[in-house]
Amino acid sequence: MGLNRHGLGDNRRSAHLCDLAALLAGAAMPLAFAPYGWSLVAVLSLAILFRCWLDVRPGRAFWRGWLFGLGMFGYGIAWVQISVHQFGLPVLAFSVSVTALLVMFMALYPALVGYAAQRWFWINSRASLLVVMPALWALGEWLRGWLFTGFPWLSVGYSQIESPLAGYAPVGGVYLVGLAVAASAGALASMPRERLGPVLMLSAVWGLAVALSQVSWTKAEGAPVRVALVQGGIEQSQKWDPEMKNRTLELYRQLSERYWGQVEIIVWPETAIPAFGSEVKDFIAEVDDRAARSGTDIVLGLPVDDRDEQGRIISYYNSIIALGSAVSRYDKRHLVVLGEYPPFQSVLMPILRSLSIPMSEFSHGAPEQAPLSAAGLKLAPSVCFEDAFGEEVIDFLPQSHLLVNVSNDAWFGDSLAPHQHLEIARMRAVETGRYLLRATNNGISAIIDPRGEIASRSPQFIANVLAGEATAHVGATPYVRVGNALLVVLASTLLAIVRLSARHRQ
Repeated sequence: MGLNRHGLGDNRRSAHLCDLAALLAGAAMPLAFAPYGWSLVAVLSLAILFRCWLDVRPGRAFWRGWLFGLGMFGYGIAWVQISVHQFGLPVLAFSVSVTALLVMFMALYPALVGYAAQRWFWINSRASLLVVMPALWALGEWLRGWLFTGFPWLSVGYSQIESPLAGYAPVGGVYLVGLAVAASAGALASMPRERLGPVLMLSAVWGLAVALSQVSWTKAEGAPVRVALVQGGIEQSQKWDPEMKNRTLELYRQLSERYWGQVEIIVWPETAIPAFGSEVKDFIAEVDDRAARSGTDIVLGLPVDDRDEQGRIISYYNSIIALGSAVSRYDKRHLVVLGEYPPFQSVLMPILRSLSIPMSEFSHGAPEQAPLSAAGLKLAPSVCFEDAFGEEVIDFLPQSHLLVNVSNDAWFGDSLAPHQHLEIARMRAVETGRYLLRATNNGISAIIDPRGEIASRSPQFIANVLAGEATAHVGATPYVRVGNALLVVLASTLLAIVRLSARHRQ
């Protein structure tokens, strides 16, 4: 019996082989991301998945998408187990279980894409591979980036930061780059059945990307600004130890000493000061005074607290403050669920307290905040995980001249996470056409140019000061003006056309 779209001709062995192929293709996907950087693996992995979605029932497509997700997230975000085990509950069964649950949940996104492709958008194999699957994949990643506060890690567009497809980033952001990856995968997957259409599609997608890569969407303004990014290299296990507080403050004081008056901006990482601002007023006043006298502004991370009349903390924020020629403050808006705030406090707060996770009750910063001010420039701020959300970074543009991200990847040890996080930061620079100053606690600190190239970077796990230059930029990329709307409208329009075509045929 011949093969049909419901897979009635599949024998059990070939079906299981395709299930295995989907799992292995997913497991290979992280190789496209940093630190490996084999960008074409993303296209090949999706091409295998798309082929495995052909000629099967919706339930089987769901299953294969879920297997793909298990492989992809099971390898790509296995580093979550490190933070849960070392800085939460040090019981292997617990940390592995929590990580496995997260992986299984994340795997639902590609599973639902496969189900939707077969359940609601089937016309024929050609339309599925060239239009439906790429559009649904891009929308699925966009949905994953905001639903339940969002988890955009391993969005395939990030894997293309050094490929020509990155040319789409200033136009429609990382998810438009992801659509280009998925469209390339669909064209590749359809080649065994036809040649001309897929070749034309690949030529168009990659040719346009190359052309867009030559466009300068923003322009430099003024002389380069000298900067120094201070990396304390403090182990996470020691960071919140009260006995380490004074040693930490002294370390940052010493590391910064030679740069006062020598650079325009010094940046310290997320919670570089491991104490509430009200507890270290004298130290902050000293730093502010030194900045004002030397002509060097400083941007630093610390927790800021609000207290009642009795001196009790009523709320506190994961903040960045700028001192020196002007004083400004930014409070982190997009907090990490469980790590920084409990979504269901009556149920989860006792658990978090039993795990002794430090600073797990932060308050959300106000949705509308002004850019930071330093060295006569406006800085678009983000704290750690916030730089994974492009539409939140562009809230401060086009008025900001530079991007600044303070972070602490010490939670994840010597794993893939710091490298993946740096790759994400690079995409924000490309999307906005701005330099990005990235200061981290133990690496990887970096100065990133508007093309996403790393001008300079620090080694990991040591105290270090990364000195260099960054140039202010003005203007707005298309992505700064419209955000993810272009991708959503484009993908939705393609799917609507397919649906209308299907109804017409019926």
